[in-house]
Amino acid sequence: MAKSTTAKKHSSPTYANGAIKPSRLRRLIPASLTQRWSRWISKRLPAQKQITLSHKGIFILPSGFGLVWIGLIVLLYLFGTNYQNNLVIGLSLLLASVFHTCIIYSYKNLAGLTFNPVTPPQCYAGDSMPFPIMLTGHTRQKNPDTTHQQICLQFSYQRHVRVKQMHEQTIAIVPFKGAKRGQLTPGRIKVSSYFPLGLCCAWSYVDLDIHHVIFAKPEMCDIELASHISDNDSQYEHGKLRPGVDDYKGLRTYIPGESLKQVAWKQWAQDKGMLSKEFAEPEGLPVWLTLANTSGNNIEHKLSKLAWQVDKLSQTKQVFGLILDEHIINQQTGEAHRVACQTMIATYRLPANMNPDFSPSDVTSSTVGKSL
Repeated sequence: MAKSTTAKKHSSPTYANGAIKPSRLRRLIPASLTQRWSRWISKRLPAQKQITLSHKGIFILPSGFGLVWIGLIVLLYLFGTNYQNNLVIGLSLLLASVFHTCIIYSYKNLAGLTFNPVTPPQCYAGDSMPFPIMLTGHTRQKNPDTTHQQICLQFSYQRHVRVKQMHEQTIAIVPFKGAKRGQLTPGRIKVSSYFPLGLCCAWSYVDLDIHHVIFAKPEMCDIELASHISDNDSQYEHGKLRPGVDDYKGLRTYIPGESLKQVAWKQWAQDKGMLSKEFAEPEGLPVWLTLANTSGNNIEHKLSKLAWQVDKLSQTKQVFGLILDEHIINQQTGEAHRVACQTMIATYRLPANMNPDFSPSDVTSSTVGKSL
């Protein structure tokens, strides 16, 4: 399996959220026609977790260079028939055969290509979200490389990534910029190629039914914990872990002389060595992170502060809980607890957002500003 991708830099104008502005030609297309096309594509190519391209989903049209090529063929043919020059007529037919061959190879370059989504990494709002996509192609018997070359992948109105040369399995990292907190649905991926001579553009739309939670952007602040504590106690002394026998914490290396009751015999039977079970119990009163006790200019500012506090407390292995109105996550610690808290913060008062197919008409003047 190879990881071979090359991102191409663009000089295209972009919106304030990182999305690429459409060309002037695309701006002339009526919104009703664009919506009808989107509905037709969704019906013809529905969302699936694994998609293999076939003749049903591959579209081919002449490129700009291809249109010039066709014009040259017509011009040469008219010139040859007018002056009865068989050599010029033969040249026009040769160019026509080359164009016809490019159509076949353009189709073969995409046909049989299989797409599978790979679990994306955790991401915070405002960062560029990388979506890894597994590409699987057909290999030749005498050549380890595949027949698929120069494959471009991009989300709607996002920068594309180009896979120059594929192997049997290749992971392409498709970026998505301008993601906000919440449930992100990036939508369809446009797969295109101008291989082999750039005369034809073959493309398709792949919807892998991707959904991913974008965490709120952390903002450094003071840790504000809420608990019923006395005047003589510090709030930072609560929620700590101390050795105990209540909650299972994990495994550690066995120290000679320890009680054999603490030995993890299951791991020892699996030839993982002598390990001891470690238990812990919370020290002091339980502590909470609450939206009500978090200061901020607005709700987004408060959630950003909560996101930073969740990461900070998780790094120090402190036990804490999270309260967002009626939503409560009980006191716990660990990576799973951190992800659960960040997920609840990210989806707080937000439905499943992110338009699957970004439309310039959805961008308000407050978002774009003077960049329009």
